[in-house]
Order: sequence, then structure tokens, then C-alpha cells
Amino acid sequence: MTSPITFPWHIAPVGDRSLIVEFGQAVEPAINATVRGFARELLDEPIAGIVDVVPAFTTVAVHYRPEFFAEGGAPYDVLRRRLDALLARGIRHHDEDARTVDIPVCYGGEFGPDLEEVATACGLEPEEVIERHIASQHIVYMLGFAPGFPYIGGLDASLAVPRRGTPRTRIPAGSVAIARDQTSIYSLETPGGWNLIGRTPLKLFDATAESPCLLRPGDRIRFVPASADIFGSVEVAP
Repeated sequence: MTSPITFPWHIAPVGDRSLIVEFGQAVEPAINATVRGFARELLDEPIAGIVDVVPAFTTVAVHYRPEFFAEGGAPYDVLRRRLDALLARGIRHHDEDARTVDIPVCYGGEFGPDLEEVATACGLEPEEVIERHIASQHIVYMLGFAPGFPYIGGLDASLAVPRRGTPRTRIPAGSVAIARDQTSIYSLETPGGWNLIGRTPLKLFDATAESPCLLRPGDRIRFVPASADIFGSVEVAP
């Protein structure tokens, strides 16, 4: 069902071939649901001349070819008016279509070297950190930083810890990490400064697959504790 947007949006140019639609400053579920809904409408019912749609936490970047919007004024103004009209009609939220994805995780030890440090910082036992992480209402807000890398909201507030003071230069792919109010899963081996609490053997990004990214914005994530035996025994294709 389409519903009106209950907070203002703002459209601004980003160079001469893209613009950004901002729905607010706070990273929170209602704004992110509107971001995802708007991006999906632009993808499901493409506007000729728009070449890419990039949703983030609170914004949607729209990349376009100016020559498609050259009649009736400056291309940016023409497209902005069209998007304003679309937004004024209301945006459908697609939460009913959201998937729930189980992510097996081996917590602690060599797979989650920061688990005990996180527990100490939060005044909890490591087992309590795991329990609260599992029980959190996780939802993928956006993909970014690296291909297939999810920013996952909904972390239990009692587990909020800052990023590490000194980032690591190499973090194994599949590492499950937390920082502030979010969880992430490293999709590739990269540097990073989040706190590592576990690891999954699932492959979050495969450039050769039909759908390269395992996760997508709007997915509900269910972290499932597992033993180290899952490494080498699980085969998953996105």
C-alpha cells in the first residue's frame, strides 16, 4: 500500500549528472524504509534517462543523462520537478516483501578476537554478548564500503561500543563485527576498524554469480550460533 511521506525530503544537485534525495539525518527504520521504497519505485518503473539508483542510510542518489531532461528548463530542474511529483503521491514501503536470512556464526576465539574486550566494555560476560546479539532485531540498512558489505541496524543498545582506536590492516572475509548501533559482515578481506565478535563461512559477494550479493537492503538477519565445524562443511551460493 502506498502511504504519504510524513517528513520532508530535500533534493540537491551533485554535479551535472546526478542528484541526491535526502529524507532526513537520523539513521532509523522509518526513514530507511522510505529510502528503500523510493529506490525500488525508480527501479521497478524506470524513468528514461536515469542510469543508476543508489540507496543509502537516509538518501537516494539518482544518476542521469542530462540530454533526456533538456526540454522545459535545465535538466536538473526538470528531473527534480518530476521526482517531487512522484514523492508527493506517496511511497510504498515493501516490508511485507522482506526476506529473513539466517547467518551461521562461530562466535569468539580465533573467529571473534574482540568478543571478550567488547564484553568487558559493556559490563557483560561473553555469553551475554552473544545472547543479546542473537536476540537483536537486525535489518540491513544498506550495502557499501566494499561489494556486498552490509550495514545492519537494530543492535541491542547495551552492545554499543565505538570502533577500535587502531584499525586492522587485514580482516578475514565473513567476519561479523559491531560498532556503535550496528553490525557488519566483512564481505571481502579488507582493512577495518569494527570490533570482531565472530565469523561466518557464508560468501557475501561472488562476482561470478547471477546475484553477486548475498544480502540486500531490507533483509531481516537472524544470526545463528554455530561451532567451528561449519567452516569447510557449508556450501552457499548467493
